[in-house]
Amino acid sequence: MTEEAPISRLEMFTHWQAAQTPATGAWAQKRRLASAMRLVIGRLVESNAPEDELRTAADALERYAERLATHPRLRRLEGFAETATAGDVAAFFDQSPVIGLSNPLAPPISVRRSGELSAEAHARFGAAYEGPPGCVHGGWVAAAFDEVLGFVQSLAGSPGFTGTLTVRYRNPTPLHTDLRFEVHVTGTERRKTFAAGKLFAGDLLTAEAEAIFVSADRERFQALIAQREQLEKKRSE
Repeated sequence: MTEEAPISRLEMFTHWQAAQTPATGAWAQKRRLASAMRLVIGRLVESNAPEDELRTAADALERYAERLATHPRLRRLEGFAETATAGDVAAFFDQSPVIGLSNPLAPPISVRRSGELSAEAHARFGAAYEGPPGCVHGGWVAAAFDEVLGFVQSLAGSPGFTGTLTVRYRNPTPLHTDLRFEVHVTGTERRKTFAAGKLFAGDLLTAEAEAIFVSADRERFQALIAQREQLEKKRSE
């Protein structure tokens, strides 16, 4: 495959700006619904509600799931669902499973640029993300690092896919606690961008990570978009 120039800049909001901008209309209600679903997920995990109440809630949610299926699916991308392949940090990621305000799976994490080649992110994981007792599941720690490091590597100008991600768990990461990620670009080499970061709970270092990203050429990215469109077409048949 012939190497091409990295994907060009997208003239859109940064994630931080988008998260701080009041949503309106259906977009606002989608964020509201996602937030409510996040609460339900977190409280369900910890709940010892009686059978009848759980049955009533499950029946209602199943009916609503069927109702949602009657509406057209969202086909256009609000930016891209992960920062590493967005083409620029100035993209909008409301659908992301890690930082998306409209995605109930997301904690969500808030990330912003803190320097020329550095960024900072904040998160608070609830009961739904528990691994060891009272602590964030290590897989979610890794996913968070992948997203936040993906954001900062975009600042180097050649955004791409995660090639490798190495996480070192220094201490358990506590639930229900304000967490802080500090990440930065450590270097570039041809199509590769190197990034590293740390995760803190207050002053306690809980994890460190290093990643290598490989820039995405336009031909490869367009192929992925075509595959996505084919999948959506099959789902509609």
